[in-house]
This record gives sequence, C-alpha cells and structure tokens, in this order.
Amino acid sequence: MNSVTLITQLTEVILAVVAAPLLMGWVNQCRAWLQNRRGPGVLQPYRQIRKLFHKDAVIAANASPLFRLVPYVQFAAMCLAAAIIPSLWTGLPFAVAADTIALVGLFATARVFLALAAMDIGTAFGSMGARREMLVGFLAEPALLMVFFTASLISHSTSLPTIVETLAQGRLAIYPSLAFAGVAFLMVLLAENARIPVDNPATHLELTMIHEATVLEYSARHLALIEWSVALKLFNYTCIGLALFFPWGLAADTHSLQDLLLAMPITGVKLLVAGFGLALIESLNTKMRIFRAPEFLTTAFLLAVLGLLVHLLLGS
Repeated sequence: MNSVTLITQLTEVILAVVAAPLLMGWVNQCRAWLQNRRGPGVLQPYRQIRKLFHKDAVIAANASPLFRLVPYVQFAAMCLAAAIIPSLWTGLPFAVAADTIALVGLFATARVFLALAAMDIGTAFGSMGARREMLVGFLAEPALLMVFFTASLISHSTSLPTIVETLAQGRLAIYPSLAFAGVAFLMVLLAENARIPVDNPATHLELTMIHEATVLEYSARHLALIEWSVALKLFNYTCIGLALFFPWGLAADTHSLQDLLLAMPITGVKLLVAGFGLALIESLNTKMRIFRAPEFLTTAFLLAVLGLLVHLLLGS
C-alpha cells in the first residue's frame, strides 16, 4: 500500500465519519418538511454530539468494563465498515481485503456488543431492548446476505468493489433479480437502522422502542459515540444501497484527483435523494407493532431469495 492509496483510504473514512451526522440531520429535516413542521435543522446532530461530549458521564455502580468499552467498539466497527464500502472510490485496499460476508460480520459484531452492554447493568428495559435488537438482527442478516449473494452471482465475486465495478461498467439494463433484491435491501435498511415502520428513532416509550432501550443507561461521551455510530451506520447502509443499485459515478483510480472531484458531488446528490426518499417512506408509514417485525423481515428475506432464484433460473 503506497502513500497515495493510504491517503485516499483515510480520506474516504474521514469524509464518511464527518458526513454521517449531516445525512442524519438531512433525513430529520426532510421529515419535518413533509410533516409541515419547521424542523431542527440539518446541523442538529452535530450540536447534539458536541453537547454530549462536554457533559460528565454518569455510570451505574455495577457496570463492568465492557459497558464502558462498547461505545468505542461500536464506533470502530462502523468506521471499519466505512473503509470497506466504496462510497467514492472502488479501488481502495481495505475494500479489497474484506468481502460482503465480512461486512455483514462487522455489523453483527457491533450489534452483539451493544446487546451485551444493554444487559450488563441488569435493568429490565435494557434486557428487553437487547432481546429485541438481537431478534431484528437474527432476521435481517440472512436477508442482507441474500441481497449480497444475488449481486455476487451477477459479478461472480463477493468483493463489494468488484460487484460495483461490474454493475457500473455493464450495459444499462433492468435486472429483475436486482429489483427484488433492492426492495429487500430497503426493508433491511429500515429495520437495521431503527427507522419507521420497524422502530421509531424519536420515541422514548419503553414498551415500543427497540434501539433506544439498549442505550438508556449511557450518557455524555459514551452516548455521543453511540449516536455518532448510529448516524454512521445509516450512512454505511445508504452507501451500500447506492453502490449496489446506483453504482455510477464512483471513481476507479485512487490517484486521479479529477475523478475524486467528479465523484464527490455525484455521491452527494445521490445521498440527498436517498435521504429524502427515506424521509418520505417514514412520513407515509406508521410504526408497526413489535410482533409484526418478524413478518416484515421474513418478507424481506423471501424477496431476496426470490431475486436469487430469478437470477439462477432466468440469468437476469
């Protein structure tokens, strides 16, 4: 790995870390506009993270070292996932070193550690949130793998950069298999990022929340890292969707400054459109009952499997 490639790799990770709260703020602002509200502004997540970093942490007396470690593990896992996902370039060294299965494993690692931290204190709501979080992950991960396998059959590789390059360089065509996989991926994105209709990120009603129940005991810098990780996870999933289903506009040469300057505005526009689309979906739907979440994710899995079968049987 030469110095130029290392700089481009670090640049992509830094841009993802910095832009993730902005994407979250854009989605929240679009939701406010669609609901005829003024909204807090797109920079509100930055203010929230900054405020939390300046507070003093309050930690339960029976908290183990794992409880303090988990926010850092989760944030590091999301940063490593950002290094694997080609959001601006496809020829990055970290992206080549890990395939889509390892990427799913990174998301699973962050979830497991968060669930362990939620149960570490021993509160009722923390344990309930951990069980719900693991239930969502147990159902969402197979669907996500099926989506990746459908795309990998088209490109004959499980490497995400190779998949993106194959889809971007191929002729412009509608793949029925990718259409099914795209719907399944959207459903997984909503579930994995605690968005409506599976979960409401703005709720604090203990009986209905999933993700918020796992972080009730966190405060100050630990909560800031978790909130930042949540924004980065949404950014990563959005970039995965754009890379798989709208792969055009990414730079292939890590040494070309011109390709980077062209890829950055294209990726920015795609993220803006994706954020507005996510806000529109959330505004048109209501949160479902927690007992219906398995049905929602099972449907996503069936759609992903259907896309896989369509490709195997029809070759399209």
